[in-house]
Amino acid sequence: MNIAGYEFPDDLYYDKNHSWARVEGNTVTQGMTDFAQKLAKEIVFVEIPRANRPVEQGKPVMSVESGKWVGRIFAIVSGKILQANGELESTPTLINDSPYDEGWLVKTEASTLDELKNLMRANDPAFAELIKSEMVKYNLT
Repeated sequence: MNIAGYEFPDDLYYDKNHSWARVEGNTVTQGMTDFAQKLAKEIVFVEIPRANRPVEQGKPVMSVESGKWVGRIFAIVSGKILQANGELESTPTLINDSPYDEGWLVKTEASTLDELKNLMRANDPAFAELIKSEMVKYNLT
């Protein structure tokens, strides 16, 4: 789905911190949305979290740096990190080039999929309102 010029695949879940989640069984792959990577500009560094680290939904899991800012990435679900995208250490711009595919951040083994109810879908009117309000907040209108 396209919202105000930003792409948001319909099959993903989204949080208010501009992360997305792809669910495959009990594994949740997380990344930054198209909106977030465009707002950040060129990503220059990614702090890769270690595997097996426990994470809690809404709590910091890693950080990402651009020439413009340093931002924390918050876990989209609770559980245990299975894998971080090691390619981002040498090529952090994968997030900019392919935010929904090659630029994924972490894969988490979810402790419960019930937390998905705290997230939004691209066709959720509240999600479109969030993006529009963020565009106003960041003077992108």
